[in-house]
Amino acid sequence: MPNIRRGEIEAVLDGSAFNLVLTLGALAELEHAFGDADMLALAERFQSGRLTARDAQRIIGAGLRAAGHDIPDTAVARMRADGGAAGFVDIVARLLAATFGGGAPGSDPASVELPSPSSRRHVSDMTRGGAGGGVGPAARGGSEAAPAEGRAGSTPFPGTP
Repeated sequence: MPNIRRGEIEAVLDGSAFNLVLTLGALAELEHAFGDADMLALAERFQSGRLTARDAQRIIGAGLRAAGHDIPDTAVARMRADGGAAGFVDIVARLLAATFGGGAPGSDPASVELPSPSSRRHVSDMTRGGAGGGVGPAARGGSEAAPAEGRAGSTPFPGTP
């Protein structure tokens, strides 16, 4: 059973249930596949809402592999989803929402808005479950280090003003 708090979803492909998750390694795989320079560029690509069938194939393949399924993109290309193309769009939307925050279990994936990179959200907001909707150590019952002296309490993504 998938753990949405860990970014996992379940999808039915070729009549079988699979867990999918986009781990940091899967995101790095997607950065490389799409030629994006960093995670911010990757998030901008996803935020655009204009993903190709090949993009969906890569995202689903990366999610499957990160969840432990040894399935290459070429095999993903031959798989079928309930609802046809709309079923694949649903899988991608739910997976991105689970990864980047914004969707509650059972919510309508079409209503999920991915984080806008142009908002320059801070890493600490994302880890605290704040504006970025991410799940960090505090949300998981762990502890967070106090912000360094002289800082406003958060650090922007590297390379952002």
